[in-house]
Amino acid sequence: MSAFSSQGHGKVTVPELLQRKRLAAGSTTRNNKITCLTAYDYPTARLLDEAGVDVLLVGDSLGMVVLGYDSTLPVTIEEMLHHTRAVRRGTKQALIVADMPFGSYHADLAEALRNAVRFVKEAGAEAVKVEGGERRLEVIARLTEAEIPVMGHVGLTPQSVNAMGGYRVQGKTTGGAEQLLRDARAVEAAGAFSIVLEGIPRELAAEITKSVRIPTIGIGAGPDCDGQILVLHDLLGLTFQEPPKFARQYANMGEVISQAVREYCADVRGGSFPSDAESYHATSALQGKKPIRIAR
Repeated sequence: MSAFSSQGHGKVTVPELLQRKRLAAGSTTRNNKITCLTAYDYPTARLLDEAGVDVLLVGDSLGMVVLGYDSTLPVTIEEMLHHTRAVRRGTKQALIVADMPFGSYHADLAEALRNAVRFVKEAGAEAVKVEGGERRLEVIARLTEAEIPVMGHVGLTPQSVNAMGGYRVQGKTTGGAEQLLRDARAVEAAGAFSIVLEGIPRELAAEITKSVRIPTIGIGAGPDCDGQILVLHDLLGLTFQEPPKFARQYANMGEVISQAVREYCADVRGGSFPSDAESYHATSALQGKKPIRIAR
């Protein structure tokens, strides 16, 4: 029987995730797969943590699914810190990783380090995530030198949406695939403890997973990665557009919420809410007495 914390036996840590990768290399089972989901607030973080999710990513995707932005680019570091604090308060066992938003690690290494420290010191994150491969080598190395664990992210990197011309699958050409292999190896060499592979062919993701010693976390990258992550709102059916091909919807919470609210509105308008049982009552000593008059 697995002793990993996804079965409720302890705190998920960076060394444990690295060990899980090593154990998986000599295993024929999939018990060591890493489960990850995004979380943006206290109640959902608590529910996901209690359900046994290994890693909670406070993703800058909150800009689109929580704050209503058109992309992740407008998300600020203050917004990310705010939501990371909330997730921290709801989490006991899962590893908390915070996305560093666009512009927070692009200017210089000193600023990138200051911002990463804020996530750990002020918000309680246990690791940060940065997008990009070879071009982020120095940033990742500097943060890991400061003992801040870093999760990498290559392939379809949403913060590069303008440069990519949209949210497009990456690595479909020979040259593109070779570049992503170099990116993944660079992220590992720089000291990252894991790497997100997003929006790339399954075959390429499998090759990268075999070629690096750190866990790969797939999103739209097929089943051969060391773990998987989804945006929680896609999983729960809480988005207002067609979900991406790779996002399996496990519930339709949007309809559940809408139906509950419709019933509430009908009950209020019809006078059936609140009922007598849902109301407070005066004590028997006060009942039957003249009403208290309030002077005007």
